[in-house]
Amino acid sequence: MNNSLEIRNLSKTYSNGVKALNDISITIENGMFGLLGPNGAGKSSLMRTIAMLQAAESGRILFNDLEVLQRPEEIRSVLGYLPQEFGVYSGISAWELMHHMAVLKGIGNRSDRTKQIDQLLHQTNLFQHRKKAVSSFSGGMRQRFGIAQALLGNPKLIIVDEPTAGLDPEERNRFLNLLSEIGEHVIVILSTHLVDDVQELCTQMAILNQGKILAQGNPQTLTGSLQGKIWARKIEKTELARYQSEFKVISSKLIAGKTKIHIESETSPGTEFEPISPSLEDFYFSTLQTQNSQP
Repeated sequence: MNNSLEIRNLSKTYSNGVKALNDISITIENGMFGLLGPNGAGKSSLMRTIAMLQAAESGRILFNDLEVLQRPEEIRSVLGYLPQEFGVYSGISAWELMHHMAVLKGIGNRSDRTKQIDQLLHQTNLFQHRKKAVSSFSGGMRQRFGIAQALLGNPKLIIVDEPTAGLDPEERNRFLNLLSEIGEHVIVILSTHLVDDVQELCTQMAILNQGKILAQGNPQTLTGSLQGKIWARKIEKTELARYQSEFKVISSKLIAGKTKIHIESETSPGTEFEPISPSLEDFYFSTLQTQNSQP
């Protein structure tokens, strides 16, 4: 079944006056969807609103044509959610905690629970650790446990918020491969500030900042819009301010004692620059800079 999540003109302002979500509209279907933005962009606010953990002040959310805001139980029954940080009970084993969460999700039959938990612990490569306390798990193991509990009840919509933050490269690859397998038949929303996570996994994406959607579409198509417009060169660190005043410098990196800058320009900014193929990171930084330069 092809699932569809429609977010229409969604807005949320907190009591301190911060407008976390500003008239957001997105349509998401089966597969991996990347929600990319810096820390504080509003990503977690959007994830929490979709998960019915907080109310929106205006707008609509439809999942398979059902009005979610009016019938929150409809989305909760098909939702798997891995928040940015989740606590676990000290001393309780992965096996016991999974059973507890399965009961909370309404899987009443013990045989059904056991069969599903075994399958998920095998899928997340945690079965051999099932008797260990989750509080003793490494960061990567805990994230995989988070996915295992999110998959209880065969959800149609899975939300993962900053899932690879703090993971070592091996754990990150294992975790992303797991997400990719899951995303073939359901909607998986991957909220992150890491461009590589989106570039490697997602067929659709959106860039969110200051509560607004700045761009959305296929990552390769969005990146291709900058073809022939990105130029690079190495400069001394002391020259950076001058180049930033003269050109649209979208990024700078220190490499072997030199500063490498990427400039966005329709034409060559000078013979000392070389044209390079744009990356999703270039598109991301360009989009954020365009927003920041607007009055």
